[in-house]
Amino acid sequence: MKLLPVIFLLALTSATSALDNGLMRTPPMGWMSWERFRCNIDCENDPKNCISENLFRDMADRLAEDGWKEMGYDHVMIDDCWSSMLRDKDGRLQPDPQRFPGGIAKLARYLHDRGLKLGIYGDLGTHTCGGYPGTTLDKIDTDAQTFASWGVDFLKLDGCYSNEEEQQKGYPLMSKALNATGRPIGYSCSWPAYRGGLPPSVNYTLLGEICNLWRNYDDIQDSWDSVQDITDWFFDNQEILQPEAGPGRWNDPDMLIIGNFGLSVDQSRSQMALWAIMAAPLIMSNNLRTLSSEARAILQNGAAIAINQDPMGVQGRRLLQERSHIEVYWRPLSQSASALVFLSRRQDMPYRYHTSLAKLNYTAGSYEAYDVFTGKTLSGLSATTEFTVSINPSGVVMWYVYPKMHHEHPQDDGRYPYVLG
Repeated sequence: MKLLPVIFLLALTSATSALDNGLMRTPPMGWMSWERFRCNIDCENDPKNCISENLFRDMADRLAEDGWKEMGYDHVMIDDCWSSMLRDKDGRLQPDPQRFPGGIAKLARYLHDRGLKLGIYGDLGTHTCGGYPGTTLDKIDTDAQTFASWGVDFLKLDGCYSNEEEQQKGYPLMSKALNATGRPIGYSCSWPAYRGGLPPSVNYTLLGEICNLWRNYDDIQDSWDSVQDITDWFFDNQEILQPEAGPGRWNDPDMLIIGNFGLSVDQSRSQMALWAIMAAPLIMSNNLRTLSSEARAILQNGAAIAINQDPMGVQGRRLLQERSHIEVYWRPLSQSASALVFLSRRQDMPYRYHTSLAKLNYTAGSYEAYDVFTGKTLSGLSATTEFTVSINPSGVVMWYVYPKMHHEHPQDDGRYPYVLG
């Protein structure tokens, strides 16, 4: 037992030598421009949808006024194509003067006044992916200071037009530079996505020390095929990726596309459920001004969000891939609870899947299961109780499973109010 304090101190030491900003102890949540609005800079013909301060103010208003902020969606993130094609006379990045006439600092104040945070985009190369000025190694300190002076709260640093050596130097240098500003700025590194996403090309131990989150794989597109491709890659490589995630250091499978054009309602529930199991950042990229009620209900599902935001921060795993094209995913949660997702990869009709908790590695005991998307509770489950779930094609059934309490807390009926409230 004497070893425990030493282990704890070692853990504490390594944690404080890491990206020392104390941020993102749960996966970040918010809204980002890229997937839905891309690099649309045609403000003359498409003023509502072009990359401009008006778009980001609009989305901030929606987050603040439509119940998003209260659910945890508190970041508005500018992606590529925001800047001028030229740095200013002092070598600093500057926003496009036509599309951001008020400047970024004013936009940050607008968000902060509404209890929101501002994210911005940079690229560790000669140019951004969209062809705008990049952050070469000699500009890292300047750009970090500029972002901090504007009141930016989050930086996504992409890797277009940079080579392996520049990435090896640049991503850790930007981490140090952000720390040195004295402003807490969340840091997303696209580094692993440019190195194939897996060891030995990617050093996840280092990434966990210098970044709050990292993009491992391809950009998401507005399609169910894209969601499936990303899901397959992350879970096919779960033995490597799953242990690397935790509070302050997250794998990022990319944005939520729920509410756009490519997903059915069932597929939208599937993305929400899988991202919650993965402890993924919940960063929407959609048009919050025109979102359907179905999309909003999925994205604002309190139980799915609580599972995603579980304070233990353990990423989930795929347990089973059945011959019937049903897959089962599991994530351990605080207070001896867990989440289960039953996903159908079928394309024919709803499938009745028979199993028991014991078959999914649950120990003997009495359980209750709360269905995240129907709101119904299944009581009196023992580990060996056989049950059947009906799963729609490309849909999910998602359960929050918790051990039945012995009425020590009659006031909450043995439930977990932070999920079921």
